[in-house]
Amino acid sequence: MNAPCPACQISRRQDWYQGTASAVPKSRRKTCSAMCGGCPILAAFFAARVGMLILILTSAALAQSPPVSYTISLASPDQHLIEVQIILPAGAAQRELQLPVWNALYQVRDFAQYVNWVRAKDRSGNPLAVRESDKSHWQIQGAEAGAVVEYQIYADSPGPFGAQLSSHHAFFNLAQILMYPVDARNSAMHVRFSQVPEGWHVATPLTASSGGEFDAPGYDRLVDSPVEIGNFQESDFDEAGGHFRVIVDADSADYDMAKIVDALRKIVAAATSWMNDRPFDTYMFLYHFPRGPAGGGMEHAYSTAIDLNADVMKQTLDALTSVTSHEFFHLWNVKRIRPQTLEPVDYTKENYTRALWFSEGVTSTAEGTIQLRAGLLEANQYFSRLGGEITELERRPAHLTQSAEDSSLDAWLEGSAYYRRPERSISYYNKGELLGVMLDLAVREASHGAASLREVLQWMNATYAKKARFFDDSNGVREAAEVVSHADLSSFFTKYVAGTDEIPWNDLLRSVGLRVVQVLNAVPDAGFAASRNFDGPMSVGAVTPGSEADRAGLRVGDTILELQGKPAGQESRQQLARLNPGDTLTLKIRSRRAPERELKWKVGSRQEISYEIKDLEQVTPEQRARRTAWLKGEAQNATAATSADAGAGVAQGVAAK
Repeated sequence: MNAPCPACQISRRQDWYQGTASAVPKSRRKTCSAMCGGCPILAAFFAARVGMLILILTSAALAQSPPVSYTISLASPDQHLIEVQIILPAGAAQRELQLPVWNALYQVRDFAQYVNWVRAKDRSGNPLAVRESDKSHWQIQGAEAGAVVEYQIYADSPGPFGAQLSSHHAFFNLAQILMYPVDARNSAMHVRFSQVPEGWHVATPLTASSGGEFDAPGYDRLVDSPVEIGNFQESDFDEAGGHFRVIVDADSADYDMAKIVDALRKIVAAATSWMNDRPFDTYMFLYHFPRGPAGGGMEHAYSTAIDLNADVMKQTLDALTSVTSHEFFHLWNVKRIRPQTLEPVDYTKENYTRALWFSEGVTSTAEGTIQLRAGLLEANQYFSRLGGEITELERRPAHLTQSAEDSSLDAWLEGSAYYRRPERSISYYNKGELLGVMLDLAVREASHGAASLREVLQWMNATYAKKARFFDDSNGVREAAEVVSHADLSSFFTKYVAGTDEIPWNDLLRSVGLRVVQVLNAVPDAGFAASRNFDGPMSVGAVTPGSEADRAGLRVGDTILELQGKPAGQESRQQLARLNPGDTLTLKIRSRRAPERELKWKVGSRQEISYEIKDLEQVTPEQRARRTAWLKGEAQNATAATSADAGAGVAQGVAAK
């Protein structure tokens, strides 16, 4: 055994040695090595230094390594065919390529079904072996010196959740058309578009570089950046210190750009001041207003893509301001304030999470607050909307059997028409929005008005988003609410988030001088229930036995193509709600075993309970004061000076991107 090292013995005296090499006298360093064959402290130090040097050299090598380059060819818009070329830098002899199985929706859609062929060659043009290892995964052999991979993929899924190339335009959620090298997912990425039809332009939040290329620091950022290519209209504006692009692909007769920009200014100002944050320099709003089925929006970290029916746009901007407020707030909630269960994104299978009630539903809560703050929604309109959300939840028997957390987990079943039936499921959007409202009121009550949902979200933004951390699903939300309210809210989360207890609407609304009342009304009854899977067709989920719809021949599983002579879409629900008993309802449908046909019948009526928000018989000044703060989305002790400071902070300070 070696004799104890004098330097080791001395190093245990913390007042002399602080763990750095310079703290060991030079005269003893050689002695230490000679006497003990390597002092463990010095050995650990030098090992750490060598490890750090290796890390630095490795990082430098990665930084200097060539990026992965994509070229997307739009050569066949009439056939909806895209050809993609991927240039892989030198690396392992066997490279793995993966095409995501899901994107934009919490549904496995297997985009590989649209891949016609895949081939590869080396940098000299010699063919390389390509082997499919599963339906969405390919192996390239002999790629140690780099490889060029080419494939053809079909793209004709319109809307904000799809990818489409047509003679009119191209719109891409890039994860639906671009494979990624499994070993280089975090490498820098370049993408360029070739054979772009004359007169078409490219709009994307990606960073433009020289030569018409667009850059991203990795695959995740690349595919979180939608692309519009076509003859679109563009406007821009500056607000809260940021720059905003507005891209519209629609007939100019169907919208007023000036009115849209004016509404967007208000939404941006309201949202950024509410969060006291602007985590970007530039942001892009992308809109499609087709004269056909439409409805919905998709959030991205630096943009949003939204589809709305042209007829709806001509009547009012309400639908646009509503969905835009929702999608814009997502740049915080879900894009930056993000549950751990969604990280890292697994493109090969479902990402299960219990937090969609918060990430989606509470975003709908914020949507209402933003519209109120922006002056785009009146209080009575908000109460009507809230009553409608309560009515929707209470009318679904599944609210007694499926919790908000379970609804989040089951999001991957939403493509099933049966799953969407009221006895089977609730919506995490619907109950989540209501939970957000009630949590806001609970936090206000527990903190005596000193805190609100705003403080909960700002705390999560500071604790998680700005520190590149992720929250622990419902436990993370509960922690935030308890920190800002200084109260135990475990009962709220156990009963109403994880459980299926009836929400005590009146107990929570009383603090703002409101109550929920049940109203029995005679309502139009079309004799059937139908639902639509995001951008999918409207499908009949139930037909009332013996109803006029039943006698007319409507069946469960039928697809509704038109309603009252107009394409069935997101707005069809409102069309049905406007009908009166005795009106004639006309549907064009397609059945599984029958050609398209038209059905007509008279709308009936039924007695149904709905829920409305009303004032208490006597509203105290304290309740009115809390209601005023609640409708502003502010704590009661928020001062005008605080609000002014917050606005200045947004304009002057940009969070880390």
